[in-house]
Amino acid sequence: MDMTIFSNLALGFGVALTPINLLYCLIGVLLGTLIGVLPGIGPVATIAMLLPVTFSLSPITALIMLAGIYYGAQYGGSTSAILVNLPGESSSVVTCLDGYQMARQGRAGVALATAAMGSFFAGCVATLIVAMFAPPLAEVALKFGPSEYFSLMVLGLVAAVVLAHGSVLKAVAMVLLGLLLGLVGTDVNSGVLRFAFGISELADGIGFVTVAMGLFGIAEIISNLELKDEREVFTNKVTNMWPTKEDWKRMWKPILRGTFLGSALGILPGGGALLASFGAYTLEKKVSKYGHEFGKGAIEGVAAPEAANNAGAQTSFIPLLTLGIPSNAVMALMIGAMMIQGIAPGPQVMTEKPQLFWGMIASMWVGNLMLVVLNLPMIGLWIKLLTVPYRILYPSIVVFMAIGVYSLSNNPFDVLLMMIFGLLGYIFVKLECEPAPLLLGFILGPLMEENLRRAMLLSRGDPIVFFTKPISAGFLIASIVLLIILLLPNIRKKREEAFVEG
Repeated sequence: MDMTIFSNLALGFGVALTPINLLYCLIGVLLGTLIGVLPGIGPVATIAMLLPVTFSLSPITALIMLAGIYYGAQYGGSTSAILVNLPGESSSVVTCLDGYQMARQGRAGVALATAAMGSFFAGCVATLIVAMFAPPLAEVALKFGPSEYFSLMVLGLVAAVVLAHGSVLKAVAMVLLGLLLGLVGTDVNSGVLRFAFGISELADGIGFVTVAMGLFGIAEIISNLELKDEREVFTNKVTNMWPTKEDWKRMWKPILRGTFLGSALGILPGGGALLASFGAYTLEKKVSKYGHEFGKGAIEGVAAPEAANNAGAQTSFIPLLTLGIPSNAVMALMIGAMMIQGIAPGPQVMTEKPQLFWGMIASMWVGNLMLVVLNLPMIGLWIKLLTVPYRILYPSIVVFMAIGVYSLSNNPFDVLLMMIFGLLGYIFVKLECEPAPLLLGFILGPLMEENLRRAMLLSRGDPIVFFTKPISAGFLIASIVLLIILLLPNIRKKREEAFVEG
């Protein structure tokens, strides 16, 4: 077993260290950091914007770049959280609490170094976990039939509801809306147009990139325009970067705890990095003997969530690579990218395309190393970027997105659709509905429908088949139990408190 891991990783490094892949890994982590640093555009919007760019690349190079953007953004988000008190990325919200206070005390350099080291350590551990746990999982998954896949996706969507912020009802509604939007287009079996309202452009369904760019990119920009542009940037205080002996003593345990908590939570559908960083912060607050310092510049409050969100970001690749199921919105985009490249996500990827699978895992290690080496010397550059006024930044991003969407199929209708989804996304922001469950529903909808139909064909229309197969029944029972637990008033209150605390 161990030897196979090493030979597989050797194969992966062989792929990841080719000049073209190294170049795109570098581009990915740099872009990711840039996006993380600039408040207002998260990794989802960026990856959506850059999907058209990846069409011309080989599948492995495209995925290495997109993965780099994702964990690079986790990384860059901490920079703006610490220096400007604005989380560049949703999972960096917690880092603001103590990181910004450390910066105000003149310890911005130490806070940034802590975040960098916590992220690097967690990234390395999480990559190892992916390398160890993904193959056995994929072998199990190869035994899955259509009914097991359908039930697994149901569980995935239910978990996405459990882990979404705010009201359960809204999250369920968002998932259902996503599933419905996924049905628009031509019916696979009969070739009949469905829900297209006579619009011929919708015959192929609603473009996945269009939905993602609108809901995440345009909506974020519109809602950010409402904020006043008042930022206090610590430009001159980032000097001493090396943590003291006392800092090291206080930091290593939270980094370890954050790494393992993040690795575990990252595997869950729907949660990933965001839940990991909230969870790690809450845990540290409970176990730390410096609990009273939290919120006033405790180094643990930077170390633990930063390690956790990076570990969570990387282990969320496990369900994607083994089962072909996205655990969060970014992974949904990755599946989109794989499908565009003609790769069907799922357990067969590992056996049929080992270079792709192991190359991507090895590239995470390479990318994490690049992030540490690049980021600390480049802090000055990131700070300068933070002083770019929004009135210049946002219009240029919107133009770039419009060009990207248009280039997908050279159709102005797509740009119009993106704008419609942008307005819809803005309405969701106002109604406090989270768009991530919608995107998961949208991606999984067609896959669920296909597996549901296959399972029903095989069982000659008998729905009991989902409960007679043990794996499938297990997933469905778990989904029902999760929903029941969620509706218990006591748990609901606890869940709301957890998110409010975060």
